[in-house]
Amino acid sequence: MNLDSVKRAPMKVIGTAIDCDDQNLLADFYAQMLGWTKTFSGNGFAVVSSPEHPALLVFQAVENYQKPIWPWEKDKQAQMMHFDFFVENLNEAVEHAKMCGATVSEVQFFEGTSVTMFDPAGHPFCLSTVWEEELYAK
Repeated sequence: MNLDSVKRAPMKVIGTAIDCDDQNLLADFYAQMLGWTKTFSGNGFAVVSSPEHPALLVFQAVENYQKPIWPWEKDKQAQMMHFDFFVENLNEAVEHAKMCGATVSEVQFFEGTSVTMFDPAGHPFCLSTVWEEELYAK
């Protein structure tokens, strides 16, 4: 296979799988926070999907799951993934996320434009008012 054939048959990201200790707890959290729908639960997996575009978040229960440490610490479980969510009103979005079960990180790096939070499984994510249009393919 050469690079030209790959360019003619592009792949599309349809979902992201996230390890956790309780797939339903995490699926319910993201469904509530994002306004998405939980579309499947069983066999150690739960799925939420967007009603607006084809995107799936898949949560999979992992035996002996360890919450990530953030900010990073040497020889500790690293974050491995980090969602960034665009929001128009940062204060309202933080309060909404907290009502859904998120917690605010004690450590913040972009005061005023972004807030780092943790989901119920300990994964960090950011709520941000910064939209970088030039980063998106046209």
